[in-house]
Amino acid sequence: MTARESQVAPWLREKAEARLESKATMAPDDVAALSPEAARRLLHELQVHQIELEMQNEELRESQAALEGARARYFDLYDLAPVGYCTLNDVGLIMQANLCAASLLGLSATELLKKPLTRFIHREDADRYYLHRRKLIESEKAQACELRMIRKDGHPVWVHLAATTARNEAGALELRVALSDITERKQVEAALRESGERYRDLFNSIDEGFCVIEMLFDEALKPVDYRFLEVNPSFEAQSGLRAATGKRMLEFAPHLESSWFEKYGRVALTGEPMRFSDEARELNNRWFDVYAFRIGGPESRKVAVIFSDSTERKDVESKLNAAKLAAEKANRAKTEFLSSMSHELRTPLNAILGFAQLLEAGTPAPTGSQKGSVDQILKAGWYLLELINGILDLATIESGEVVPSNEPVALARVILECRAMIEPQAHKRGIGIEFPSVEAPWFVLADRTRLIQVLVNLLSNAVKYNRPGGAVKVECAPKGASAMRISVRDTGPGLTPELITHLFEPFNRLGREAGPEEGTGIGLVVTKRLVELMGGSIGVESTVGSGSVFWIELGLTKPTRVESTALGEPPRAEPAKPEGTLPRTLLYVEDNPANLELVEEIIARRPDLRLLTAIDGNRGIEIARSRQPEVVLMDVNLPGLSGIDAMTILRADAATARIPVIAISANAMPDDIERALLAGFFRYITKPIRLNDLVEALDAALDLAPDGSKTSGVM
Repeated sequence: MTARESQVAPWLREKAEARLESKATMAPDDVAALSPEAARRLLHELQVHQIELEMQNEELRESQAALEGARARYFDLYDLAPVGYCTLNDVGLIMQANLCAASLLGLSATELLKKPLTRFIHREDADRYYLHRRKLIESEKAQACELRMIRKDGHPVWVHLAATTARNEAGALELRVALSDITERKQVEAALRESGERYRDLFNSIDEGFCVIEMLFDEALKPVDYRFLEVNPSFEAQSGLRAATGKRMLEFAPHLESSWFEKYGRVALTGEPMRFSDEARELNNRWFDVYAFRIGGPESRKVAVIFSDSTERKDVESKLNAAKLAAEKANRAKTEFLSSMSHELRTPLNAILGFAQLLEAGTPAPTGSQKGSVDQILKAGWYLLELINGILDLATIESGEVVPSNEPVALARVILECRAMIEPQAHKRGIGIEFPSVEAPWFVLADRTRLIQVLVNLLSNAVKYNRPGGAVKVECAPKGASAMRISVRDTGPGLTPELITHLFEPFNRLGREAGPEEGTGIGLVVTKRLVELMGGSIGVESTVGSGSVFWIELGLTKPTRVESTALGEPPRAEPAKPEGTLPRTLLYVEDNPANLELVEEIIARRPDLRLLTAIDGNRGIEIARSRQPEVVLMDVNLPGLSGIDAMTILRADAATARIPVIAISANAMPDDIERALLAGFFRYITKPIRLNDLVEALDAALDLAPDGSKTSGVM
């Protein structure tokens, strides 16, 4: 029911009741004086008025019911509204509050009644509330503010407070207040504000230059320039571009290389981040390391750029590269010098030792005095060769050129090979030597060739520096689950602790220079370096008068393939093949007359071989093509066409491709040997030639002849 209806309904009722009352209070005489017709009219009129009154009463009842329903709906909406509502009197007491307002403060509606609203406002925000309340009362215009209120549990809650004024039935001023919870929004705003502050602090304090640019393209989407939207202090310091915000890059560097625009343009168009290093010659030839990424969606042309001035680092790298190139050049020069020195020393040694070996094995045998002289020649020659080899080994190891090929190596096989190599030397000196029977399938991680070199050197020293009738014992024992120790124990004079400290110094023979045993003082140094290159360690324990124990430790590992021969079992010798009836042809290409003569003398003692010679590569190729020898011996350092080039030509020719070519050279550097073998040589024999090595290589090459026959002889 509206306010107008609530005012009209009582008036209508009063009027109807007055009319009825006036008729009903007529005196009986007055009623009797009425004519029958008038009485009927009066009765009818009374009935009509009675009906009107009843209708009006029904309307009144309906209006009252509607009013009660509206009132109930109003209070339902008031209590269930998602916004807190409360009514304050003119002094600020809460006279009415809905459920949301009470829930907002963690109270019941009853607990709010007759309480001042200021009791629930945070004291730091009270002044703000009073200010808006005064403005509201003075102007009677709606006011709004944001402030904190305190819940019953003591926690603050941010609210948006909106208030209007109204007059109650008594005409007194009331405040109608709406409260909305904005705590979550305030938290988001605080987080964003804090994030923005952190970003700004980081943006301004990082050492790297940071800027946000907007790429500018022409109609064909070709990047032509970019505008700085934001820059940090480091950007200005590193680039030298002051007050760049809002300006274009070409304003600072009109001739900037287009590569910068192309890279940033690609980032803006594709959205793919990019990292690169480039030089800005227009900015004082400065180098920059740059990381760029797009900001925004596919339509965005904004690119964030993080960069740092790398000019000093580039200068250092340039100097390091120059130093590295100089070191590599010096290292190559040293390698070339060592290779040349090796070649120049080995060439005359080849003749000395080669002819001495021929004299020693000649027929008739040399006389006693001749044999003594030959022995002295061989002793001095082999010692000089050992010295050359030791110096070259040490030089190549320390230059970093030796890179061991570590792989699982069967320990039993290595021990067996070392035994075959050292037992003759021990027996010759009367030294007893004992090797372990390695039955367990132990494999160590090592370079097989280098490991044999290490063990033979330790065994040779144990034999050489032992006492007469002494003994050498080799032991193998695991050290934990991951390592193997190989020890060489001798019964020599032993070493003092002071001597042990100098044991691995180059050319230091520990005072034995004047002793009967010759040595270079390099072997143990090379041995130590090789063990360490294989990832192992080496050590010594010694007692003066009792002997020494030299040991190495290497990592235990598992085999990568199944061994075809049982561990510890020596390979079976191949059965001898029947002698051939025709001599086999051997071609030797060599420009040094002494070396030619030496090989001619060697081959002359093999009736099963016939020797052809050539003094240069071109002539050697002609003879090989025309005479088809079974084997070719090729000197590597030939005048004109080198031995490697000559061998390559023979391999490329179908007529000579299957002929094994054995390299003979005074170049004994590991790189020289590896390069030659990779080029296709069958074997590589270093000068000075050891007769047994040459015989073995020839026999192996002759096995590749078409008929597979071989006739071995004694040289």
